[in-house]
Amino acid sequence: MDKASLIGSLIGIAACLYVGYRASNGNWGIFYSEKGFIMVFGGTISVALMAMPMEKLKCVPGYVRRFLLHKARSTTEVIKQVVALSEKGRRDGVLALESEIGKLDDKFLAQGLKMLVDGTAPDTIETSLRMELLSMQERHKAGKKFFDLIKLYAPGYGLVATLIGQIGMFGHLGGEIEVMGHMLAVAVVATMYGTIMANAVAGPMGDKLALRSSEEIVNREMILQGLLSIGAGDNPRVTMEKMLAFLPHSARAKVNIAA
Repeated sequence: MDKASLIGSLIGIAACLYVGYRASNGNWGIFYSEKGFIMVFGGTISVALMAMPMEKLKCVPGYVRRFLLHKARSTTEVIKQVVALSEKGRRDGVLALESEIGKLDDKFLAQGLKMLVDGTAPDTIETSLRMELLSMQERHKAGKKFFDLIKLYAPGYGLVATLIGQIGMFGHLGGEIEVMGHMLAVAVVATMYGTIMANAVAGPMGDKLALRSSEEIVNREMILQGLLSIGAGDNPRVTMEKMLAFLPHSARAKVNIAA
């Protein structure tokens, strides 16, 4: 579980509930508008269907799960693991690393190590792993794109519902005040729905996924350089230095201490 995502979500929900309760004195029904709900949520769903292929939309539960459940390893763990493989390869030979492949829970590292043990040329290893990395980036972009669509269009549909409500209100000028009040409520509540979807849900989730993607890309780039260094027969210290090159200087010091 990603503690930051969970804590942030709970704080946001608590803030909305507290302010909503104080504003409504417990009458939560004033925040519900069937017309606004249909316009904002239905309109946003229609945009997602129009803008993205169905096979990408089927992955939405996975995007949400990735936001809440972060399982990626830290850069320190990645470096320590690859350096340990480098030490064994330097001491016992690259072929001795074959027994380590089955123990790895990182498919990217396992794939590269298997190619290294099989004697695949370094250029071929790099090309193959970079293609894998590119494929991963495209998958992550699809997740970010989904939340960007909600962030962009949910407020727009809220505005559409607002305009519809205002038109209905103006159309009943001089009529019953209750009808005018209802149409005004549709306008305001729909705007609230769109704003909450964009700024309290889709925006933060999309930004967190983008950050996670960047972290994973750095980790895999480090793994790639580490594998190439092992294949070249470099000293484990050299392997670690090549991987540390991807980190800022402040982070390098922490890794060196942990190592």
